[in-house]
Amino acid sequence: MPILGLGTWQAQNPKELEDAMNTALEAGYRHFDTAYLYENEGMIGEIIQKWLKNGKVTREELFITTKLPPTGMDESRVEHFLQKSLKSLQLDYVDLYLLHVPIGFQYIDDAATWPKTAEGEIMLDMGTDHLKIWAAMEKQVEAGRAKAIGLSNFKSSQIERIVKNCKILPANLQSEAHVYFQNKEVRETCKKHGITFCAYAPFGSPGRKELYAKRGQNFVDPGILNDPVVLAIAKAHGKTSAQVLLRFLAQQDVVVIPKSVSSKRIHENAEIFDFELSGEEMKALEKLERGERLFKPMPGTERHPECFA
Repeated sequence: MPILGLGTWQAQNPKELEDAMNTALEAGYRHFDTAYLYENEGMIGEIIQKWLKNGKVTREELFITTKLPPTGMDESRVEHFLQKSLKSLQLDYVDLYLLHVPIGFQYIDDAATWPKTAEGEIMLDMGTDHLKIWAAMEKQVEAGRAKAIGLSNFKSSQIERIVKNCKILPANLQSEAHVYFQNKEVRETCKKHGITFCAYAPFGSPGRKELYAKRGQNFVDPGILNDPVVLAIAKAHGKTSAQVLLRFLAQQDVVVIPKSVSSKRIHENAEIFDFELSGEEMKALEKLERGERLFKPMPGTERHPECFA
């Protein structure tokens, strides 16, 4: 699993996504992260196929991650949704298939990814059974549809439960992590079991204000990119604050998947392997910890017994 990848959440404009993917591939990116919920697997599949057919990359060089949606969080629907993702991606297998969230939504049909009641509340499936779902995930590895399987947004207690009852260990855990929320407890749990950790929102995801407003959630950009400590370290190395934030995680063997559709930023995000943060700089960044997630559960989902809140 390449330590640097391109995140594609909220990348739904076909032209922007195509330009971003082409830029990333030309810059050497080989790790791409998507999900059924992102509604862009089809676009990503088209771009990947163009590169494969032109002989610019081989399938073996690519590392493609996608995720089971909350409406698929039932053992009877795991294969169904993975097959749909594979068809959209035009692939025979994915390198990593994740449970996107630990909670389940009621299944209405494939298109209803955010099922709601007439009152606007998310329709939760309170019977989500992680162990049965994980057994169904293991079957996807055995069938060759996924090279590896893992988790996303799971708490330490949920990870431990699966580890104690699985045949195939989770290969990866993807969750929020950045200097303001370093997610150390979950990272330690992963380290104990040899599970790699992938950080989404390494900059605090400042671009999600509009999305949160649509969900009725308030989001204030924490300003991580403009934190004085981060800026000072960036200046000392002749780097951007984004590069310092990515280097901080990568230097701890944390996989990073910054999302961008900017050609300039995609290139900059890849330029984190030609410098190293000193021990003092790492400690200064570690001290920025605030201990609070910026990604909050959607309103109403905290009622679910497996909610990560």
